[in-house]
Amino acid sequence: MNRSISAVLIGTFTLRFSTGLTGALLIYYLAELPKHGGQEADPLTLSFLVAAFFVSELVLSPLFGLLSDRLGHHRVMQFGPVFGFVAVILTGLTTNLWVLGSTRFLEGASTAASVPSILGFLAMATAGDEALRGRTSARFEAATIAGLGAGFAAAGPLWKIFGPVGFFMNAAVYLVSLWIYRTRVTARDATDAPRGAEPKPSHGLRRYVALLGKSHVWLLAPTWIAINAALGLYTSQTLFQLVRAKDPKFPDQLLVGGFDPLLVTGGFIAAGAVFFAGLVWWGNRFKLYRRTTIIFMGIVGGAILVVSALLLNHSGDVNNLLKIPPAIGLAIGLFILAGATPAALGLLADISEAFPDDRGAIMGLYSVFLAVGQIIGAFIGGLAAERWALDGILLATFVLMGIALVPLARLRRFEFRFATSPDAAPSVELI
Repeated sequence: MNRSISAVLIGTFTLRFSTGLTGALLIYYLAELPKHGGQEADPLTLSFLVAAFFVSELVLSPLFGLLSDRLGHHRVMQFGPVFGFVAVILTGLTTNLWVLGSTRFLEGASTAASVPSILGFLAMATAGDEALRGRTSARFEAATIAGLGAGFAAAGPLWKIFGPVGFFMNAAVYLVSLWIYRTRVTARDATDAPRGAEPKPSHGLRRYVALLGKSHVWLLAPTWIAINAALGLYTSQTLFQLVRAKDPKFPDQLLVGGFDPLLVTGGFIAAGAVFFAGLVWWGNRFKLYRRTTIIFMGIVGGAILVVSALLLNHSGDVNNLLKIPPAIGLAIGLFILAGATPAALGLLADISEAFPDDRGAIMGLYSVFLAVGQIIGAFIGGLAAERWALDGILLATFVLMGIALVPLARLRRFEFRFATSPDAAPSVELI
């Protein structure tokens, strides 16, 4: 793994740390917004703010993917930290919900610029090396999840000590990401084999539409969108349910309301460690299992997580020893679920091999699928949380995981069309 790949992954961690920190600080901010001169926010308001972020990512990711194919992945990945820096400064300066919505849109632009260009760079740098692609895909997801998780975890203590000033402190982290991309990444470390005098194809929306019409990438879309919708229920709504004031409408739900930010931080650190371990374990098994097998197992893990969380949420009146089995089930489900995201990302990178001049555009679909799923998940989560609190979020997750299974069988039949080499064929079958 060359220096530039390592630097891109480190930059991904710091950038996603900033994203997660801003998102979590915003949730604490919204929970106390009246204290700072703003109006009261409810779960549906939070859904709209979350959706603003992902609408921006959805709309802008294809455009930045095309731009990275034209200008170079290395150059475009530097735009993301700049957008994030401006967004987080503005967030700390206002309590107006409309202005906060615009900063979420700008924060989404940061991700939209970064992810397609970063993934295009990594897909190019790992072309033809199945083992390296597996490790890199897993480490990208690990950097993304670890960064977001660390940002969420850091938000509790930072908010407790500094309050809204934490937004301005986070701006410095965006500058660190920009420094990494500018000085530690070299564009020549991710280039295809020489193509002689072959002309570079033109890049535009017409070509992008034609590209999508010819590729098999949409076979992955339904499953990936459903998984991201399920994950989207947890990026904001679950944290909001934990830290909100106790709601007398849900006295039987142990995990709803009243949790101290520092206690939430400890929970996120523990969950992040389990998820990170799962990413590493599954990422090292790309040559043993089919991508769809790993995705299937991840969905099963998600179901285990939901059942365990429901049991724990309704364990308020039982002995503490009886809470240990569902807690263990949570950890097991999370560990297995971790494999789904790098497997889907690896499959998308495999698809990009057929379009070497359009890697940014193809890999930009990662953000498109993620954004569509997160938007769906945000609104489903908001409605479910408004009606049934955390139980609603968990039951919605279970349904979305079931939906993700439906198109997976069809995707499995076409999977070998995307194999990058004979070595990519599976040597072990789980299902």
